[in-house]
Amino acid sequence: MKIGIDSGSGFCFGVTTAIKKAEEELAAGTTLYCLGDIVHNSMECERLRQMGLITINHEEMEHLHDAKVLLRAHGEPPETYELARRNNIEIIDATCPVVLQLQKRIRKNYELRIPQSQIVIFGKKGHAEVLGLVGQTGGNAIVIESFDEVQKLDFTRDIYLYSQTTKSLDEFQRIIDYIRQHIAPGVTFRSFDTICRSVANRMPSIMQFAARHDLILFVCGRKSSNGKVLFNECRRVNPNTHLIEGPAEIDPDWLKDIDTVGICGATSTPKWLMEQCLDAIKLKDKK
Repeated sequence: MKIGIDSGSGFCFGVTTAIKKAEEELAAGTTLYCLGDIVHNSMECERLRQMGLITINHEEMEHLHDAKVLLRAHGEPPETYELARRNNIEIIDATCPVVLQLQKRIRKNYELRIPQSQIVIFGKKGHAEVLGLVGQTGGNAIVIESFDEVQKLDFTRDIYLYSQTTKSLDEFQRIIDYIRQHIAPGVTFRSFDTICRSVANRMPSIMQFAARHDLILFVCGRKSSNGKVLFNECRRVNPNTHLIEGPAEIDPDWLKDIDTVGICGATSTPKWLMEQCLDAIKLKDKK
């Protein structure tokens, strides 16, 4: 049996930077808190927990004082920074530069907008990044999760459309086309392509990778928004694709009569975890 790991899979720049900052602080003996899971991968979170990283939620941060808190790559709304100032919390800001730039664009648009205009974000409701983006508008942005929700917009009012950085480029384009077709005469519609290319560019390569193997194991935390997009594309190309969080979930029956196995993952999947899956398959193959 031939087993290969997709060279393009693994942490994106933003996640790599956040984890590196956490490791540096922990290595220096700092008591470090992280607001939310540093990455949507339970096994990587557990590795860092064992190093000393303490994950907290927003409610717990309200009761924290004189401490050091890391903000993950997803970004945070302005209220989080205000809370940190009030509670004398030192922020280690690991917000991805792509997300940070998007936040600034949305905030500037909101400040300069015509009052009746709509700022629309194509993204997953409740997702950490989306909460940070909506926060730039004082909670007034409209979030649509999919193409099916575009009809709820008011096409008689100006629309400014943005996207969560990890959403599907194809679906975003469908939303743009629909709005263009239905926007009322004389009404302003502007769209801003804010999808991260380090994610979008993985789509064609991971589809090619999936097509080359008999079996695909997509290693990913089930909370990962980006992971769901990439996994669905893999499964569309190769129906014999399974989502697993780690080597313990590999079913030996999947490996029967299989010549080639491809292992790939999301931008939140560590390389070491994919390598563990490869080693686990080799052991099962020997048996």
